[in-house]
Amino acid sequence: MSMLMQDLLDHGGFSSFRQAHAWSCENPQDFWSLAWDQLGIVGEKGEETTAGSGFTGTQWFPGASLNIVETLLAGDPDDEVIVSYREDAPRISLTRAELRHEVAACAHAMRTAGLVAGDRVAAWMNNTPETVIFALGALSLGAVVSTASTDFGPSALLDRFGQIEPRLLLVAASTRYGGKSFDLAEKTAEIVAGLPSVEATITVGESGTGLSWDQWLAPHRGADLQLERFGLDHPGFILFSSGTTGRPKCIVHSAAGVLLKVLSEQGYHLDIRQRDRVLYATTCGWMMWNWLMCGLGRGATIVLFDGSATYPDSERLWSLVDSEKLSFLGVSAALIDTWRQASLTPSAHHDVSALKTIASTGSPLAAECFDWVNEAVSPDVAVASIAGGTDLCGCLVLGVAGEPVPRGEIQGPALGLDVQVFRRDGSLADVGEDGELVCTTPFPSVPVQFWGDDGTKMHRAYFDRFEGIWAHGDYARRTPSGGFEILGRLDATLNVKGVRIGTAEVYRVVLQLPGIHAALAVAQPHEGDTRMVLFVVTEDTLDEAQEKQIRQELRNQASPRHVPSLIVEVAELPRTHSGKMTELAVSDIVAGLPERDTSAVANPQALDFFRSWARANA
Repeated sequence: MSMLMQDLLDHGGFSSFRQAHAWSCENPQDFWSLAWDQLGIVGEKGEETTAGSGFTGTQWFPGASLNIVETLLAGDPDDEVIVSYREDAPRISLTRAELRHEVAACAHAMRTAGLVAGDRVAAWMNNTPETVIFALGALSLGAVVSTASTDFGPSALLDRFGQIEPRLLLVAASTRYGGKSFDLAEKTAEIVAGLPSVEATITVGESGTGLSWDQWLAPHRGADLQLERFGLDHPGFILFSSGTTGRPKCIVHSAAGVLLKVLSEQGYHLDIRQRDRVLYATTCGWMMWNWLMCGLGRGATIVLFDGSATYPDSERLWSLVDSEKLSFLGVSAALIDTWRQASLTPSAHHDVSALKTIASTGSPLAAECFDWVNEAVSPDVAVASIAGGTDLCGCLVLGVAGEPVPRGEIQGPALGLDVQVFRRDGSLADVGEDGELVCTTPFPSVPVQFWGDDGTKMHRAYFDRFEGIWAHGDYARRTPSGGFEILGRLDATLNVKGVRIGTAEVYRVVLQLPGIHAALAVAQPHEGDTRMVLFVVTEDTLDEAQEKQIRQELRNQASPRHVPSLIVEVAELPRTHSGKMTELAVSDIVAGLPERDTSAVANPQALDFFRSWARANA
């Protein structure tokens, strides 16, 4: 059991996590106020925990005044707090004093450039210390940070950053993956040309584009760190969630709300402690990057890894578990399954004695992968399967340190969140019955807003299906042990190898290609993971050259993650009487889920092809 969880049990006189969780849901104001104190949040809490009511009407800690950078940089100045690994670079480390020095210089450079609270800054970057420093520098003055990884192409990036109009842009000169280097100068020029709001571009690495990182910071090194405090609902992060139509949603999060939620997960549930060494294999285009950065607030050392987790071989991350004495390793379910299928036995070749927890997210973790960790790593390592996402920048359900880990299950709901599974009619599903994952209690990391939205889009995204209830869109079931199983997405947004992909981004690229009349993308369970299948209606017969062009354009304009595993030619796609594609009907068929009502389909005979194809390609 985590130290913080024990403190919570002692405080309330509880005998178990289940009792503490029930209390936290029945008394959310008391729980989150206690969490603020026990987690060591720096700042003025104010006298009240909430004002207003409901998910969108609740204001958390209305009298609070804080800046999350104070919490993230608090502690012994000599502690090593960032360690960085890249494929093409030696190990880099920063002490807390060195990190504070660089953040102060960055913040001063931003102030000198005229940035003020509420301005947006953006980073198209690798997972490196510079990205963390840039984010912390912006947050220190109240600017709003948005990041994207370098595997996003210009089109996908402009769909995101173009909406929020950043004033500053941080870019990488190059990136490296799987032993190959990629110069980004040409793409950077295209991005900058498409972002007229950008007043200055700062480049990390050798490049002729804009100011170099060192040139930009050099005049400001030695400046004192000045921190402005704000209310808890002050915007800090903009994350992007892709849908099935239109451009990605720009989800505006309170930095302090995210910090409080994430630290509650790391401290109470996952037992991340001071000087623990934490690595989450992620890019800065995924919310787990924000989650990892918040680990600084636990006093942990965050280990940044940039590149392929399987280069030069599948043992790459396990060598870091050994050399860095990692206590926490976070990866995708797909990567664990890759290790399992390769019959890796990390404990035979590496010292794994410091490792307490392996966390898995992004997609459901197969029961066999639980077995693999127990047998190939150590029976003493907890498997913490977790689920939530961009929408809350945290977890709805996750591990519980010290509690039994049922094979193939997520241990339990997050503290302070009454997480349930609902039927389509809004009634509570029975244990073992499939339904939609929901939350009935507001929490601090509910988005502040969608950028440019009057509230309509945000309500439609989370609250249309069950009034006043957060509907997450995950297909799930509760288990007899009190845990959860996540079965996949209920909407047509794809979850491929742990990354959510909006079909609109796929269609935007594919439908501009000559000879492609229509397209439909779905996710299909395959060999313990998911793969994207793209169905296309073509002018002539789909040939190898056309297939190659589709893949190449998706890779260049969107990202490698947008490239389908299979491209299948089809004569027609099912449509409603109004002409809209019925993605969900096809998605259910291909995924092997129960078919929903198809009475609105104008050409139901078109579904026969997909039924036949799914049977032949299960």
